Amino acid sequence: MAEKNNSNEIRITRIYDAPIQTVWDAWTDPNQVAQWWGPRGFTLTTHSHDLKPGGSWNYTMHGPDGVDYPNKTHYFEVEKHAKLVYDHGGNDDRPPLFRVTVVFSEIKGRTKMDMSMKLPTPEAAEETRKFIKKAGGDSTWDRLAEYLGKELSGKEKFVINRTFDAPLELMFEMWTNPQHFSQWLPPTGFEMQFINSDIRPGGSSFYFMTGGDIKMYGRAEYLEIEKPDRIVYTQQFCDENQRLARHPLSPTWPATMLTTVTLTEEAPDRTRVTVTWEPYGGTTPEELETFIKSKGSMTQGWTGSFDKLEAHLASSASNVACRASYN
Repeated sequence: MAEKNNSNEIRITRIYDAPIQTVWDAWTDPNQVAQWWGPRGFTLTTHSHDLKPGGSWNYTMHGPDGVDYPNKTHYFEVEKHAKLVYDHGGNDDRPPLFRVTVVFSEIKGRTKMDMSMKLPTPEAAEETRKFIKKAGGDSTWDRLAEYLGKELSGKEKFVINRTFDAPLELMFEMWTNPQHFSQWLPPTGFEMQFINSDIRPGGSSFYFMTGGDIKMYGRAEYLEIEKPDRIVYTQQFCDENQRLARHPLSPTWPATMLTTVTLTEEAPDRTRVTVTWEPYGGTTPEELETFIKSKGSMTQGWTGSFDKLEAHLASSASNVACRASYN
């Protein structure tokens, strides 16, 4: 996630469940890059690609609204399986927007991607941060995680990341305390209430959400909880008697979903949340197709929930500060 400081650099760090060679190939093979490069909804056409110092990558990004964005990347450093340095965002008619350095390193069979984007001034960096957030640019790195996951496991997954200004222990509390969880998870316009909850490995919870004329029940079963950084649970829609039911607005939505939440400390007061969502158990081809086609709306839904989580964290911090001041 982009660092929030006065630097003229934006840094993005991700760890992928794939060896370096697989991640490197996904970055440098134009056919693979086309499967994930850009925000959700964008596609890509490569016109030429010469991966070497002094070489360039000439391509066009096609927006979901039909607008084309010509780009030409110029490479300065290419160290196979280790490092890329290039200018990004320019073409024959305009200068590049920023200099990019990407370093790939191995961590116990996984790959750490450490990326920095250097802009002319801190003000330009801040404007670029805002543009990336508005355009959904961070979903590029989520799409890479999904692509790598499918290449290695054959499974379709949905991935989304967000960094929050909150310590790791507090973020874990936000995911495992029903009083907090119910305040931010529901989609925008919905409220959530737990009927019962037993959030521990082997435990389960039963809840309902209401929004307008819609009332839907759900249950979760917790498979793994490793404090303070990992939570794994399944989710199903059900009726008021906890009998399996279908999504009230999408009857072909997968009957059971597996959610994996990974919390990563980026600083003492900053935590990155990674949510991986995938169909679980027996899934029909129709359900899988619905899941794949819904990734854009899933991004919108989780983005709304994460926005509410940011507001809830700010409100909680403000309440704590007020109590401390009063005391």
